[in-house]
Amino acid sequence: MPPAPTATLRQQRLGAELRKLRERAGLTSTAAAALLSAPQARLSNIEAGRYAVSADRVRTLARNYSCADETYVDALAGMTGARTRGWWEEYRDNLPSGLLDLAELEHHAHAIRVAVTVHMPGLLQTPEHARATMREAVPPLRPYEIEHRVSYRVKRQAVLFEGTLTPYVAIVHEAALHMGFGGPDIARAQLHHLLEMSEEDSISVRVLPFGQTGFPAAGQPITYATGPVPQLDTVVLDTDHGCDFLNAEAQLHRYRSVLDRMESRALSESESRDLIHRTAAAI
Repeated sequence: MPPAPTATLRQQRLGAELRKLRERAGLTSTAAAALLSAPQARLSNIEAGRYAVSADRVRTLARNYSCADETYVDALAGMTGARTRGWWEEYRDNLPSGLLDLAELEHHAHAIRVAVTVHMPGLLQTPEHARATMREAVPPLRPYEIEHRVSYRVKRQAVLFEGTLTPYVAIVHEAALHMGFGGPDIARAQLHHLLEMSEEDSISVRVLPFGQTGFPAAGQPITYATGPVPQLDTVVLDTDHGCDFLNAEAQLHRYRSVLDRMESRALSESESRDLIHRTAAAI
């Protein structure tokens, strides 16, 4: 299989995990390639995610690296093959690659947890609300760029409604309920939409109210995507310069703890719905 021109986040992650296994085994890339009877450059391309690798090859590498965690190896084998042409590929010429990686990550996630402070969770936004927030971008987006991003955001929401539904927990700070993006009508409709989504069996909305004595986060939106095994979880931080994808063990532990603490301080689902309803009625 020839090297891929651009490695997706999923391909990069597979390669990085294989590199971790090799390094834990104490093997150089040259020695590991010799065990495969392959050029060292090919192994380097595999570890960089630029070269598609088969499930059998992944199992061979894991065996060469003395990895006995069969569940983990099975999960890695499930990430193999050529790039999946998901719906997000149609946006490759129009959106930053980080946004496409986010859609691919959500598509494969076994569960998703998010925490937001002043914006609504992207998967729970109405098109009108999304459009209003994007008009605030700096530097400004052109009208056609806004429409590309709105349609992309709406398509991302399919993970909550199509096929096997992805369990989704959204921790929303009360501040986000009062931002009023787009004016009263759009803001009210967004809150009503949030209420409707919170009634879905696979969706939990928890509001972190004003008055809490602590806030265990820096304020940036956090997405925690659960993988098939804990080692393959991913944290996404939404920053002004784009998406930061984190997967080091210490980072995963930290953000799991942050989200756990936020959720423990949030209102219950029913209390959250009551607060959202009161806020919408007051607009």
